[in-house]
Amino acid sequence: MNDHILHTEVQAYIFEKSNSNIDLTKLILSGSPFEAISAQEIAQQINGRYKAKTKLPLWYDTKGIYYPPTINLEQTSSALTASYKSELVSGTSLIDLTGGLGIDDYFFSQKIAKIIHCELNTELSKIANHNFKTLNATNIETRVGDGLEILKDFNRLDWIYIDPSRRHESKGKVFFLEDCLPDVPSNLDFLFSKSDHILMKTSPLLDINAGLKSLRFVKEIHVVAVQNEVKELLWVIEKDDTEDTIIKTINLQKDTRELFSFSLKGEKDNIANVSLPKRYLYEPNSAIMKSGGFYSLSKSYEAEKLHMHSHLYTSDNLIEFPGRRFEIIQSIPYHKKNMKAANITKANITTRNFPETVSQLRKRFKIKDGGDIYLFFTTNCSNEKIVLVCNKQ
Repeated sequence: MNDHILHTEVQAYIFEKSNSNIDLTKLILSGSPFEAISAQEIAQQINGRYKAKTKLPLWYDTKGIYYPPTINLEQTSSALTASYKSELVSGTSLIDLTGGLGIDDYFFSQKIAKIIHCELNTELSKIANHNFKTLNATNIETRVGDGLEILKDFNRLDWIYIDPSRRHESKGKVFFLEDCLPDVPSNLDFLFSKSDHILMKTSPLLDINAGLKSLRFVKEIHVVAVQNEVKELLWVIEKDDTEDTIIKTINLQKDTRELFSFSLKGEKDNIANVSLPKRYLYEPNSAIMKSGGFYSLSKSYEAEKLHMHSHLYTSDNLIEFPGRRFEIIQSIPYHKKNMKAANITKANITTRNFPETVSQLRKRFKIKDGGDIYLFFTTNCSNEKIVLVCNKQ
């Protein structure tokens, strides 16, 4: 961490350049205008502030923020998801065993009196500590070292927060919690000796059923999406909890939230009705798609599925629904001559439970992307391939 970057004239330069469409490659090649700061360091700060604009607006707007390397910014929570996490904890003390840049901890600090931020990387810990002070988050204590080792210094805490990272050798593979550092399943008894409440964040790539097999006492799983893109899974683990696990899906949008919850037992016990297409079609948001709560969704909204494996829903009357809603204009049996007769040259295409990809269909039928028409290539409850021509509601 180069403290010269925090000088007033340097900060003014960073603010000015990050508000423009500066070419960072040219900036690096032309050299730094400041003697004690390299061009690469200046570029890192400009790029960091630029990336924070949407993801971390408070950091973007605050003078004196120090930005870490790009990879650390990419790996951190957004302000939107961090704020949501803070709604799940309570009490007076929380320790974050894998602190990173500390975005989650800043939001935790708005709800909990004492936060301990642990980070193995000395440089990243310094940056987080500086930013906490800049943001006036004075109730966060930063410690450098292994979070599990630091945890031994405490008797009891209200919450333990942990964001385990995948080991390098597991990249690109289906992974399990045992493939991560720290290994939460193996350390669960130790963690419970320090707190009754654990909040764990994992990548959405983790299979929910695999996570449940690895863990005990999972009270809730929150599937968090932002603008219909699943960003993280949050696991609320409570010591000795024996109640049925609740799955909560959240699609965070600019001004609204799409929420849907169900129990694992309820999902197993529910049976969805199926139907041929009616007047309206519904596509669940990505958080629900990840959660697997398809039968519970059908029961809760009294919407029938097109097919047990299609995950599209239909009804006679338009209903509120956590996802996209469409009016079905036409249902076409899938055949080349039928598609030719429909004469659709531009449309938005989605496939569900269908053997061909979107790109294959566009090429075959020469359909350009865009426009007001939505085509759903799917399979109905009679196991027939169909195309639903729709307008968005």
